[in-house]
Amino acid sequence: MSRHQENNCNEIRKHPIFVGLSETRFDEVLDACVLKHYQKNDKVLYSKTPREGLLLILKGVAEVFVASGASNERQSNLDHHTSRRYDQKEVLEVLQKGDMIGFSSLADFLGGKTEEPERYAVEVQAVEDATCLHIPYPVIQTLWDDPAVRDFVLQQATIRLQDIYASFAEQVQLANKWGESEPFIRRIQDVMNEPVIAADMEDDVQDVALMMVEHSTSSVVVLNDNDQLIGIITEKDLVQRVVARGIGSGLFAHEVMTPHPYIISRDAYYYEAMSSFLMNGIKHLPVMDGAKVIGMVTLSDLLRKKNRGTMELLQSVEQSTFNNLHELEPAMYEVLANLIQDGIPTVHTLEVMTKLYDRLVRHAVQLAVEKIGKPPVPFGFYLMGSGARAEQFMLTDQDHFLVYDNTKEAEVSLYFEELGKEIVQHLVAAGYKTCPGFMMASYADWRGTLEDWQGRLRSWALRATNENLLLAHNFLSYRHIYGEESLHDQFEEMIREQLGKSRIFLYRMAELEKEHPVPTFDHPIRALFRMKKESVDLKKQALFPLHHCLQLLCAKHDFLEGRTLKQIDFLQDRHVFSEETADKLKFAYEVVLRIRVERAWNAYRVGETSTSEIEFNHLRTKDKEELMMALKTIRQLQGEVMATFGL
Repeated sequence: MSRHQENNCNEIRKHPIFVGLSETRFDEVLDACVLKHYQKNDKVLYSKTPREGLLLILKGVAEVFVASGASNERQSNLDHHTSRRYDQKEVLEVLQKGDMIGFSSLADFLGGKTEEPERYAVEVQAVEDATCLHIPYPVIQTLWDDPAVRDFVLQQATIRLQDIYASFAEQVQLANKWGESEPFIRRIQDVMNEPVIAADMEDDVQDVALMMVEHSTSSVVVLNDNDQLIGIITEKDLVQRVVARGIGSGLFAHEVMTPHPYIISRDAYYYEAMSSFLMNGIKHLPVMDGAKVIGMVTLSDLLRKKNRGTMELLQSVEQSTFNNLHELEPAMYEVLANLIQDGIPTVHTLEVMTKLYDRLVRHAVQLAVEKIGKPPVPFGFYLMGSGARAEQFMLTDQDHFLVYDNTKEAEVSLYFEELGKEIVQHLVAAGYKTCPGFMMASYADWRGTLEDWQGRLRSWALRATNENLLLAHNFLSYRHIYGEESLHDQFEEMIREQLGKSRIFLYRMAELEKEHPVPTFDHPIRALFRMKKESVDLKKQALFPLHHCLQLLCAKHDFLEGRTLKQIDFLQDRHVFSEETADKLKFAYEVVLRIRVERAWNAYRVGETSTSEIEFNHLRTKDKEELMMALKTIRQLQGEVMATFGL
């Protein structure tokens, strides 16, 4: 017997089904079983095939799933929102070493063999290389008289049944909820107007106007000779650029159109279009399928569906003053409550809320500028932390800094000192608490000229203490929110230059990350059985390691971006990540954020203090399974980063 086979035998002997057998009896039973090996992505069990027994996983991980062949639009939407989806399959359960596959077929064993293979709709696939022991039903039959075996099998079946009922109940609740919130989960392709009405760039404006009348449309897209979108003409364009100027004829479409219009993808969500309308002050969005225009969606289309209240809320932001900024927080939270209640995916919910908060922050900065007067030199205002990463769902502590153009004038420094303090006060009025760590533009360390910031970066690199490394991590998550774009370009160029000169600084940041490995956890079903008290801090032990690792890889490739999904996309484009790795990281990110948002929102609703630390036993079974996989993915990312930096 090889060492590998001996290890398998030892694992099998420890299992509750075999633990009470004598040496001779164990050998007899084992001879009647078959050891099977599966490579990653191999099918362990196919759907609609008879089951011949149970499979005990000795090594690896397997997924139990249902192939999703639903063509129905509503089913597709449900698929997207309710469970993990890879290549049209719905994962029902994740099984690991020590788990058994095939409990759903116990009815055949207990009640007599059926000849209805179509009853088995689920399939099982190896997620990684796996080894399983096939235990035929005749073997189970010989062991069934042992009370310990019966108790174990029935206990496991009961746990699975409990999980299934909980899952069904959740799905029914969500299905009922979505029935009332269809517009919130619809894609743009479901509400757009088609076919698109298009004009050639050389068409006479009078012909374009007649075309709009003929088709009863308020806009047309303008295409070039290659059928590429180059502009849009709306009723407003015709009024302002033709009628108001008293021009009757002689203008071409390209002279009247609005060039480079905002666009939206056909598979974007209703809320994404609504956000674009409200954030950009437009009423028409050409709908794209790749590089081709296929339709048009208008603000009135969406307002006929639902959510006029959001429109009114966002309009009120621009009209708010220092004295009534506080009235916006409960209105913002009402939008958040609707998004959570309607089952909108967490990443998308955060994107919507981030856009709302960005609008609020920009307005607060503008109010501060108006109060103390015109800036003497160009400046930029930057967010850090969750706001910069587009992870903000409730108003957080302030975390920001100011950058302004190089100058030696003391008056300029005093202006921005006053501006920093005024911005903080306006944000406090809007509901943002002051930062306990003093990382705000009202403090001298978090504002300054380009040269000041260059000196800070150089200082952090030369004195790479743990404190300075953590400051750098927080700083590098920045996002430009207000100010001069040309100054921002200079600022980013300076950062790239400094990071290029201080590669050892990134190495030290990687060393610090190595000291905080992502924790691993036992399989949730086993943990439940033993009632283990395991906990994890979602922020410190999951999100921070993910952010820091992505940040290091992006900085190594001169990409400065605080938003996690954009970082992952960039690293995939640069072939640092495979498509599979990128998908796993996005899934892990969504899982951790969803659990964090749900728990924080529930705590807020009942007036409790929110914490990012959770106990596994307080999570739903599905959340346990997905969180365990998410942590494993983030830990693997840590390993890849350590290898990249030679650690």
